[in-house]
Amino acid sequence: MESRIRQVALNRLVAHPDNPNKMSGSTFAKLVRNIERTGRYEPLIVRPYRRKKGRFQIINGHHRLEAIKKLGHKTAAAIVWDVDDEQTDILLATLNRLSGSDVLAKKIALFKRLTEKMNARQLGRLLPQTPGQIKKLIDLKMPKAPAKALPETLANAMVFFVSDEQKKVVEDALSLAMPTRPATNAAALTAIARHFLDTASQDNTRNEDQIRTA
Repeated sequence: MESRIRQVALNRLVAHPDNPNKMSGSTFAKLVRNIERTGRYEPLIVRPYRRKKGRFQIINGHHRLEAIKKLGHKTAAAIVWDVDDEQTDILLATLNRLSGSDVLAKKIALFKRLTEKMNARQLGRLLPQTPGQIKKLIDLKMPKAPAKALPETLANAMVFFVSDEQKKVVEDALSLAMPTRPATNAAALTAIARHFLDTASQDNTRNEDQIRTA
């Protein structure tokens, strides 16, 4: 597949009708502000539009296209991939969903560097996180790893932002998960997750049995 970036006139770009990715209004506003502020964005991924010569169908970058339209651009940076319908469907289902996970300590360090130049409110207008979430991450105290712990036993930090109601539900579930002996939140949460996986596995087995006997 070609990887060269080219400029494509906006009137030659066609949205894919089955694009599954949706973006909230607030997140879209942040995308517009980031592109306006930096003048940069990730190139769109498109393919030749076979129904109309000279047009290109968007595979990835629908929101970026709308953002640069809003900013008055006449062309978009794009990479053209010559892919068939099956490959396009796979890309539509994965390009906006496959991602890694943040290393919490590095993310906190990154936010701290950013707050040396901008306050949390300003960052909240550009980043996915709200100002409150940014402040909580910056103030978060990272747990120290046990001195004698082996590399494979080191703790992995998981951070969730929840409402007061959600917090109560989670705490009630954790207290019920392992009520007979002292347990850390991590152990209780693991017990809940394991129970859910076991239940789902049992349900799948029952469904398969029902299908075979039907």
